[in-house]
Amino acid sequence: MTIGFVGLGRMGLNMVTRLHRGGHQTIVYDLNPEAVAQAGAAGAQAAATLAEMAGQLPAPKTVWVMVPSGKAVERVIDDLSGALPAGGIIIDGGNSNFHDTVRRAKNMADKGIVLLDAGTSGGIWGLEAGYCLMVGGDRQAFERLEPIFRTLAPPEGYLHVGPAGAGHYVKMIHNGIEYGLMQAYAEGLELLQKSDYDIDLQEVCRLWNHGSVVRSWLLELAERAFAEDPGLEKITDYVEDSGEGRWTIQEAIDKDVPAVSLAYALMNRFRSRQPESFSGKVLASLRRQFGGHSVKERN
Repeated sequence: MTIGFVGLGRMGLNMVTRLHRGGHQTIVYDLNPEAVAQAGAAGAQAAATLAEMAGQLPAPKTVWVMVPSGKAVERVIDDLSGALPAGGIIIDGGNSNFHDTVRRAKNMADKGIVLLDAGTSGGIWGLEAGYCLMVGGDRQAFERLEPIFRTLAPPEGYLHVGPAGAGHYVKMIHNGIEYGLMQAYAEGLELLQKSDYDIDLQEVCRLWNHGSVVRSWLLELAERAFAEDPGLEKITDYVEDSGEGRWTIQEAIDKDVPAVSLAYALMNRFRSRQPESFSGKVLASLRRQFGGHSVKERN
């Protein structure tokens, strides 16, 4: 199949490469000429504009969008809606908020264009291992594009999960769970690191992936991280988030679901970004006020 592809970042470029390895053709667009050149080396054809891309695609004209959520997705989908004819298909493979996806799908349907939402997991490793794809939207469009999904995913690694928005909803919850898993591993490994024993954390991570109930790909990545930097001395403890964890907790609030561990994991990321905590200062001050406890003062 031949599809358009917008967004050649860390995941997008690898996805284009995997598609070409699987025998598909792509017409690509990105603001970064270096990324476009790399895609060209993998076999992709470059387009100077979205309109040019749309004009070169065979029917049904299909474009995969892999750009950051929010304004960038809004802008690209809006531009594509003016470039694609009725019957065209847009696949949003980024981490869009599912509420936005439902709204966009309705707007596109009014123009005769189908919007599929494909929650995509796999990160920078997807080129070789494949991408887990959680797809929402029109079932017939999904089935028509199955060769694309089958090529991008590992065996049994893609699924139509429901109508418009369902793919991004499932991916949102997936990422919320990921926050909790990462937090649990981080806390356990810190306990091991601070124990009275001289424990090799890389070897423990390797060990736990052989028969243990806590084995996972995240542990494989932790093993790799400790191999590269045993004491993790080359990085700080600042932990960013890209939004899905916040959306997950908001959904838990809206649905009265006590997502305790997921909420804690998100709040801990916020805490990691503070050079010092004002709430911690309040706690120390209160202990001094009611109990005369000592505090650490600035020099």
